[in-house]
Amino acid sequence: MLLTFLTFLPLVGAVALALTPGLSDKLLRMATFGFTLIVAAVGIALFSKFDGGKAAAQFVHRLPWFQLPDGTQVHYSMGVDGISILMVALTAILMPFVVASTGGHVKKRVKELMVWLLVMETGMMGVFLATDVVLFYFFWEVSLVPLYFIVGIWGGERRLYATVKFFLYTLAGSLVMLIAAIALVYRAQTTDVAQLTAWASQAPLVTQGWLFAGFALAFAIKVPVMPFHTWLADAHTEAPTSGSVILAGVLLKMGTYGLLRFGIAMFPAAAVEAAPLFMGLGALGIVYGAFLALAQTDIKRLIACSSVSHLGYVVLGMFALTQAGVRGSVLQMVNHGLSTGLLFLLIGMIYERRHTRQLDQYGGVAAVMPAFALCFVLAMLSSVGLPGLNGFVGEWMILLGSFQANAWIAGFAVTGVIFGAVYLLVATRRMLFGPIVHDENRVLVDLKGGELAIVAPLLALCVWIGVAPNGFLDKTTGSIDLVLERIDHARAELRVGQLAPVQEEQSR
Repeated sequence: MLLTFLTFLPLVGAVALALTPGLSDKLLRMATFGFTLIVAAVGIALFSKFDGGKAAAQFVHRLPWFQLPDGTQVHYSMGVDGISILMVALTAILMPFVVASTGGHVKKRVKELMVWLLVMETGMMGVFLATDVVLFYFFWEVSLVPLYFIVGIWGGERRLYATVKFFLYTLAGSLVMLIAAIALVYRAQTTDVAQLTAWASQAPLVTQGWLFAGFALAFAIKVPVMPFHTWLADAHTEAPTSGSVILAGVLLKMGTYGLLRFGIAMFPAAAVEAAPLFMGLGALGIVYGAFLALAQTDIKRLIACSSVSHLGYVVLGMFALTQAGVRGSVLQMVNHGLSTGLLFLLIGMIYERRHTRQLDQYGGVAAVMPAFALCFVLAMLSSVGLPGLNGFVGEWMILLGSFQANAWIAGFAVTGVIFGAVYLLVATRRMLFGPIVHDENRVLVDLKGGELAIVAPLLALCVWIGVAPNGFLDKTTGSIDLVLERIDHARAELRVGQLAPVQEEQSR
């Protein structure tokens, strides 16, 4: 019941706010913040109680839901394991800060925004906690709808273009996933993720290959992996600050989570065969995303393009299929959510003062906004991967694991570390340092207490992960070790040219 409470409390809050008339904007924000704060407290408690040494799902809650025409029983089934626990904690922790940030940039239709944010939290939590593929797909679709409205209503001048592009890409991915899920359930005659994984991991390579391709394509669009990345910069740039933070912080991680849960873990032999392709796409994304960021003059679009590069690391490490690579990629999902979310929050705060995101309109900001400058530099260094901050640990493990798998691809990817430092440091210098050229920058007001209260805890978490990462890595041990055992077994079978046969009665 704990996971059900964690998932559906935001939805209860959304319904309550939607049906309660006459609430002021301030009261709406306070109520929404209260709901997300309760979820954060429960999420942190869940994280602390979770036993990372166990591979199986914990805190399981399972009830019959409905029956398919062929007699297959679909369940309302929730659980959390080492693959999902960090994502659940990240979602729970980020949402109160997202809600708190809306006070600076949203002045119209506040009630609708609060409702959509709460609905989105329910969808995201459900994606990470569902252990039935039908329930997973349901929550996947629920989580995407709110962002469509958030960008379309509260976004920038080109919000309709960005919204339509986001809709078309995600619709294509969702349809491909639906087809793959239907085919998988039809063959395995179950919707339980654990049972599906047991069946699929022993299926013939051809069957694994087709099903893996369907799921992997859907999740690659969501990550996004090159060449499906073009929707991301537009969505980030046009979204309001709260939308950008939650998109970078959690929604993109649904794609990488899906690649691990429904790609690598479920179809290990197909993942082994596809690993060089995905490692290559990840490495290419790292370098190409860095060059895209270097070419930007809009600071928000620059950070958006950097996500293509940073998520390339996650894909690279995940498909290295080594312990260091996979564990590093899971941690890096959290790291990217924190550092990039922080950068979007800070950019939103200075945009409300200056009303421009063009880098050539800044310069010398550190002289008049020292607190902002300090926070921005720390967030930027976290994104660069400075030792002592969270980004370093994940990137180091990913690159180590990648070198173990393919030294050539890893060597190419390492160049992205240099390019990443270049575009972030150049942007920081242009924004914060040098002479003040524009008079508007001389009268900028530094971060206020409420804004520091949003930024400081997230910065502290970046330092905590950088200094003591084992408290987070250890939560993933049992589940990732099980995945890697399946990978090793699949490699052994591929070496001898056969996979374990599937019993006749298990297939049609």
